[in-house]
Parts: sequence; structure tokens; C-alpha cells
Amino acid sequence: MCPTVDRKVPSGCSHDVRGQDASPPLLAISVMVSLAPALTATPAAAAVAPALDRYSGQKPTWKRCAADTPASFQCATVKVPLDYERPSGKQIGIAISRIRTSVTDQRRGVLLFNPGGPGGSGLKDPLVMRDSLPRKVEDRFDLIGFDPRGVGRSTPVNCGLTADEAMRFMRPYKPETFGTDVAWARSVAGKCRANEGGSIRHITTRNTARDMDVIRAVLGERKISYLGVSYGTYLGAVYTQMFPQRSDRFVLDSAIDPKRVWRGMFQVWAEGAEPAFTNWSRWTARRASTYGLGNTPAKVRQTFWDLVAQADRQPVEMAGQLFSGDDIRAHRHVFFDVRQAAETVRNFHRAASRVSAPVSEPAPVDPVDQASIGTTWSVACGDTGNWPKDPEQYRRDAIRDKARYPLFGDFASNILPCAFWGKNAEPATTIDNNVGALILQNEWDSQTPLAAGTGLRRALKGSKLVTVRGGAGHGVYHGFPNACATAVADDYLATGRLPAKDLSCQSAPRSKDAYRTPPGPALPRLPF
Repeated sequence: MCPTVDRKVPSGCSHDVRGQDASPPLLAISVMVSLAPALTATPAAAAVAPALDRYSGQKPTWKRCAADTPASFQCATVKVPLDYERPSGKQIGIAISRIRTSVTDQRRGVLLFNPGGPGGSGLKDPLVMRDSLPRKVEDRFDLIGFDPRGVGRSTPVNCGLTADEAMRFMRPYKPETFGTDVAWARSVAGKCRANEGGSIRHITTRNTARDMDVIRAVLGERKISYLGVSYGTYLGAVYTQMFPQRSDRFVLDSAIDPKRVWRGMFQVWAEGAEPAFTNWSRWTARRASTYGLGNTPAKVRQTFWDLVAQADRQPVEMAGQLFSGDDIRAHRHVFFDVRQAAETVRNFHRAASRVSAPVSEPAPVDPVDQASIGTTWSVACGDTGNWPKDPEQYRRDAIRDKARYPLFGDFASNILPCAFWGKNAEPATTIDNNVGALILQNEWDSQTPLAAGTGLRRALKGSKLVTVRGGAGHGVYHGFPNACATAVADDYLATGRLPAKDLSCQSAPRSKDAYRTPPGPALPRLPF
């Protein structure tokens, strides 16, 4: 065992970076009996641990990240095993970055970042976040970014997908196109396996958490602090479960419910969209003179569904693009921000009312980011085995959920490549621990609705939840900052003190300019 009296890890100390999942909360009378087996290393664990020493003892070569970045922003690469059960086997690289604190007498340790995804690059996060952090936080931590396995400058994943295969993340269910959707899902899964072979099975959240612990050991830290957004909240929760004694101050912003991973997190988009749609229709009806979509909630909703039906018959042209009714429904995320939704629906409604206009040439499709889309599917499909294998189950679920959640239910439950992904490398992680953490959550978050935040709060029993009432947008601390919630997070990172109880903050009005955005792509490539 490594001594814990000092924040620095002594040289030559052995680290089992495979992780030991935290035991669930137990009655005091049974704690010692229940924990005794966990404290005894199995023969397999004893054999693997020495082989991992080569990773924890690495000495990274730090260099300036790029000629156009500050000299203080440094990058390096560390090696990790592709498969932690076979640490002497194939290795992959994890790109890491840092900005060190200059106030050494106040330094507490390291603060790692993850921006979400799965498949998001976090290498530039120290540079991005440095200007957002108050001095009392910045002084206490070296800021650490990294590209998770399979992403960016880390060893990438390449599924070899065409732009068409990668462009649409989710598709609406239609009887006449379901066969095509099944073929697409099968093709994506098959190409990922063919291009990456057995490696694809090891691009998982659990292994990324293990990589984080290698980073911790390489940096010579006994514990890490962490700021994770969106998918990064799930990654952070998994780390607390696997490495509870190495988790310091964890801020989890815009949370994923670990009990809904992963299919349920796509379906929660549909579940959360219906109350948002209802809330929007009431708000818009009170502003009938501004938006002209109806003076009662029922009339506003009818205007929207009439628009969808019209666009299904004849696509609506706007900003040089054609939008079908399904394309308009796919903008379900805008309804979490009532003003943005009113502006968007009014624009579609006006465009549908015009005489047909010439349609300009479609915008060129951006090159496919193979690493991010490949990692997205690898994590979403490979973290858990609860994806149905029978395509007909997806058909039944999509029909059922279209009736339950008309706006997006058939999108959320239609077939995805995970149906054909194959066997998981290891079981999914059950999150159930008492590690302290701070969860930040907007009430109207389109990607991780409020129910997901309360779900993570239940799983992390030592956590506290700060809810921004009326808050819209994805991301509280950085994306759509709220002064009240940010102050709580800043104080926690600086002092380690969690609030005594869950808190509510009130959202502040946003400027009108915040809503002047074009329709944009209907579905984000990176979902969380």
C-alpha cells in the first residue's frame, strides 16, 4: 500500500490503477465484515499490480503545446495499457496538458478537466478554463487537460465511416425506412470492428477512469480534483466509484444519470422534451402579439404540429436548406429555451408561409471527425450490455415512444449501432458511494435534463446538488454561467467545503442577442 501522509507519491510505490469499485453504503455493524474481502488482493490482482508500475513511474517530457500558445501551457504524452487486464500487452498514448500554479505555498494538487462527449477533446481545457477560474481556485491547482483514449492527440479511433454514415446520429422511425436504418446501424458497428479490431472493446469509460488514475500517479499526486461537464459527469462518477480514496474535490456540471446509461440517456431526451414543449407553449401564448403563433397554449401547439405536417408534405426552405417535418422535430433541444424556441418556430412558420423560393446549393459537409464519432459509439455501446440485440425491439419501442413523447420519442428509441456492437469487455459500473461531490444542474437543460441531475445526486450519496431554477442551456459553470451556482462551486474548489444541503439558485435574464442564432444542425454529433 502507498503511504497517504503526504500528497506526493513516494518513488517506487506500487499503484493498482485498475481500480477497486467502492463498496455500497453499509450498516456500521457490518462494515468490517463486508470490507474484509476487498482488502485482500486476489492472486490475479497481485500478478497485475507489479506490471502496472511501469506506467505510474513514467517521467513525461513536457513541451510547449504549440507555437501560438503560452509557454506555460505544456503538453506531454503518457503510455497506458490498452487492456488493463493485460498491462504487458499493447500500449496506447494519452495526450495530457498542464498550466502550473505559480503560488506554490497555496498549492493543493491538480484539477483535471473533461468537456464531455463522449469523444470530446480536453487537451486545451487548462487554457480555456484559466480565464474562467477565480484566483482563489487557480492558485491552488495545477490545471490538467487530456484527450481521452481514442480522441484527438491520444491514440485515435478510426471507424472509416463515410460522411453520410456519421452525419446523422439519430434517425426518426418510419416503417418505410426502418430497413435502411437497420442497415446503417449494422454498417457503422461492422466498420468500427473491422477498422479497430479488438481494440474497440477497450474504449470505455472505466478504462478512461483508469487512465485518469495513471495521470494522477505520473504527476505524483495522492488524489485528484476534477471538473467534468456533461458526459464528463459520468466519467467523474465512475472514477469516484473505482478510486474513492483518490477522489478529492469533484464538480460535476450538467449530469448524466448513471442508472440510465446508455440507452436510457438517449431516451431521456424525449422524456425531457415534452415538459419543455409544454412550458414553451404556455410562455409563447402569453406573447402572441410578438410571435403570432397562437394566443393559447393549445393553439401554439397546434401551429407547431401543423407546421410539421406541412413540412412533411413539402420541405420548408430556410437559409438555403430544406427542412422536413422530421428535421423540425429534431430541433427538440431549442424548446428548453423558450425564447430561442419561439424565435426558431416563428422563423420556420414564416418560411413555410412564403411562396417557394429557389434553394441555394447545400453547404459542403464538414470532414468526418473519425476519432470523436468512433469514440462516441465505442463508449455508448461498449460501456453497458443493456442494448437490445433484436431490431424488432427497437421498432416496437420507437412506435411506443412516438405515442408517449410525440416530439422526439421515435428518434430516441430507434435503432442505433449499439444493437450490433458485440460483447462488452467488462460489466457496466454501478455508481453507489459516499464520495463528496458538487453537482450543478440547469432546470431546462436539453442534453442532460433535470431528472438526470437528481439521478446522479441519488447515486452519489455524499454529493450536494445546486439547481438553477429557470436556467436554460447545457453547462452551468462555463457554458451558461450562473453567478449563484458558480460562487458555490468556486468556494468548494477553493476550500473543500460542500454546502450543508442541496441548494437552488435563480437564473438571471439573458440578453436578447443570445437568441439570434441560425437553426443550425438538428442533432449534435457529440450528444453529451
